[in-house]
Amino acid sequence: MVMILGLQMQKVAIGWEIYERTGSAMHLGYVGLVQYLPQLVLFVITGHVTDRYNRKFVLMAALSFNALAAIGLALNSFKGGSIFLLYACLLAAGTAKAFWMPARAAFLPRIVPMNIFSNAVTWNTSGFEIATMTGPALGGLLIATFESPTLVYAVNALAGIIYVVLISRVIYKHETQAHSPISLRSLSAGFRFVRKSNVVLSAMMLDMFGVMLGGATALMPIFAKDILHVGATGLGWLMAAPAVGACTMAVLQAHHGPMKHAGRAVLLAVTTFGLATIVFGLSQTFWLSLAMLVLLGACDNISVVIRVTLVQVMTPDEMRGRVSALNSLFIGTSNELGAVESGMVAGLLGPVFSVVSGGVGTILVAAVIAYLSPQLRNYGKL
Repeated sequence: MVMILGLQMQKVAIGWEIYERTGSAMHLGYVGLVQYLPQLVLFVITGHVTDRYNRKFVLMAALSFNALAAIGLALNSFKGGSIFLLYACLLAAGTAKAFWMPARAAFLPRIVPMNIFSNAVTWNTSGFEIATMTGPALGGLLIATFESPTLVYAVNALAGIIYVVLISRVIYKHETQAHSPISLRSLSAGFRFVRKSNVVLSAMMLDMFGVMLGGATALMPIFAKDILHVGATGLGWLMAAPAVGACTMAVLQAHHGPMKHAGRAVLLAVTTFGLATIVFGLSQTFWLSLAMLVLLGACDNISVVIRVTLVQVMTPDEMRGRVSALNSLFIGTSNELGAVESGMVAGLLGPVFSVVSGGVGTILVAAVIAYLSPQLRNYGKL
């Protein structure tokens, strides 16, 4: 919660600073691209490192590097430095993320018994969403109060340092894996496993393409400033709204127990995600926009819980790092590359067209996956 709080505050600060300094939707897309490239280039190596070395230490080292990148953003903002230095710090943060995402994902099944892992995922997601809900609101408030994102970056750096200290106290026993020589076959083992598992691959593809096309988060500064006219504080609420829905849904799932028809649930959730995205793109009323973002977040949470549970439960422990790295790449593709797609389409055809067409694309993706993967469509109890 501490880590995600800082990251979500920083996400608002970056979007606001970039748009204030450039006024360009394309630059909002570049924010996603520069953070995605390290994940694309390094995902094979990060997965291998996670499986071979102590996952706890890999996680702590990556988050320490991420804190340094946040300090760089704070100093650059305070001095009014170059926009290129800002992107360089984001590249460093993306590199750290390429390591901490698979390390964190593979770390969790080793500290939680597998028979309660699905329920643990929903509670873990609840904490994640609480931080995601409050982080943007706090970030927008700080920016509006101090008329600068500098303090937000500094808070994220502090949150990262606190996280490293807290995680160092978690009891974790590293089990040394057989150190086979690094080869193309060993590095690509995660990809081969996912390719053979139709259910896991379909869930990952559904989440990736659904969120990549339907994600409107990257364009939120434009909607806040130019369409809804609610400023930095309103931007914080807009960024927090999906987490309100996601947190509510996570708590409901935690109390309700494992889903009995997980396949149908995830397909329906992604379809509704697309519909909510379309309405948000067409809305010119702040409260309707907030409501659609809440619904969007609730649907996304269903997809996240199902995908995370399937990936971790169905993957052998000795391969969790590599499979988690591939899953992190899919997540990065949906989030960061989705921001690039949204920014480019918005720059050419306008933000409303970008969001609405993305929502339509999400619905089409759900229909195609449902048709191509009867295994996922008919998947039963989670």
